Amino acid sequence: MQARLDHVRNWIFDLDNTLYPASARLFDRIDAKMTAYVADLLGLEHDAAYRVQKDYFLAHGTTLAGLMARHDVDPHHFLADVHDIEMDVLEENAPLAAAIARLPGRKIVFTNGDGPYALRVLERLGLRETFEGIHDIHAMDLRPKPEPSAYAGLCAAFDLNPRQSLFVEDMARNLKPAKAIGMTTLWVDNGSEQAADGDRSFIDFTTHDLTDWLHSVLEDA
Repeated sequence: MQARLDHVRNWIFDLDNTLYPASARLFDRIDAKMTAYVADLLGLEHDAAYRVQKDYFLAHGTTLAGLMARHDVDPHHFLADVHDIEMDVLEENAPLAAAIARLPGRKIVFTNGDGPYALRVLERLGLRETFEGIHDIHAMDLRPKPEPSAYAGLCAAFDLNPRQSLFVEDMARNLKPAKAIGMTTLWVDNGSEQAADGDRSFIDFTTHDLTDWLHSVLEDA
């Protein structure tokens, strides 16, 4: 293990566009469902609904958080609707599963999605047995990343020392609160970032390919 990672005992992974490549475009299906949900709810044409959806995402962390704040949307109804998608674009990733299994310590999924959806994704990727647990949007009391409370809640739920933890994310802005509490941060820069370029000083490591990065870390052990 690289000297700078000898302290890591807890390996925390985002789900969408992190444990599978953004090029699979699975999240595009969820994105389309969210746009349709906003259009139906607010009586908007597609383009206007898409703008509202993205405005809520940027301002509130997730589209759902914006809809709850502005329109009192039932989160269970929303999540069931937008996660009702086919997963045929995902394939089992044995090299990634092998790499994560070899990491020393605990492995946890930290996602703004819900648990049932996360389990379906992990099953499709061959990763369902790889992780100790999933900290989902309900465990966050519906206050998503990058809300600081989401990270505090994760650490409390799993009794994690953030200074012994590494967090892996494709959304750079979600790494900033992790770094603020002492986590080591890895940005999977695979084209899925939606926020404008800005401060990246809170990112410790960057990779375009998570599987390759993990294998290189393990080879240096």
